[in-house]
Amino acid sequence: MEKVLSGKVALVTGGSRGIGAATARRLATLGADVVVTYVAQAEKAKTVVEELRSRGVRAESIQADQADRDEVTAMVDAVAEKFGRIDILVNSAGVFWSGEITDAVRDQQLAINLTGVADTTYRAVRYMPEGGRIVNLSSGLASKTFAAGMSDYAATKAAVTAYTRGWAQDFAARGINVNVIECGVIDTDMAMPKDSEGGQFMLQAVIPMHRYAEADEVAGVVAFLAGPDAAYITGSTLRVDGGALA
Repeated sequence: MEKVLSGKVALVTGGSRGIGAATARRLATLGADVVVTYVAQAEKAKTVVEELRSRGVRAESIQADQADRDEVTAMVDAVAEKFGRIDILVNSAGVFWSGEITDAVRDQQLAINLTGVADTTYRAVRYMPEGGRIVNLSSGLASKTFAAGMSDYAATKAAVTAYTRGWAQDFAARGINVNVIECGVIDTDMAMPKDSEGGQFMLQAVIPMHRYAEADEVAGVVAFLAGPDAAYITGSTLRVDGGALA
């Protein structure tokens, strides 16, 4: 595989597992040096970093709670100090809550899924050169909710999609591209079990392809948006949802 991202520095939030980890691996395979963030999964982050280094790139992990603005600031500054710049930012960290929605749960979802994404982005662009790329991970729930209890999560993801369009305008003069991927159901530990009532509903009634996506399928789209072939794409929403919103 051609090393089209050789010499680039990528920051992947939530990179210790799921889509974030798959994205980190894909970017490293294309030659990028990669920093992944995590909150509590230190061992998983360590394993990901070891995998990335085995691909011949520089890789580090940094603990940072995206809900804590001071931690986000310190994390971004640490990446820039060690690597000199941030060419690619992938906003992958997020939480989904399907139980009772309390004020505390709502505050957490807003802090991590929305405010944390904004804080990370505004700090990362300070160190982003011309040709930089920002890829936000959102959800198809930004466009359509399929069940009760998803309002707060859907609202945060819709706001990320809106931020993407605004940032594409804000950063265009600096040569920075900003795009968003609205994901369908991805086969990670955040997904509804396939054999659950909700999982079967999604597979049979909502997703025309009748399967969950693999995390690496999303990672491939991230890598495309981070690469040279996407140089004239900005402010766009790409859906990886098996046709759920077709």
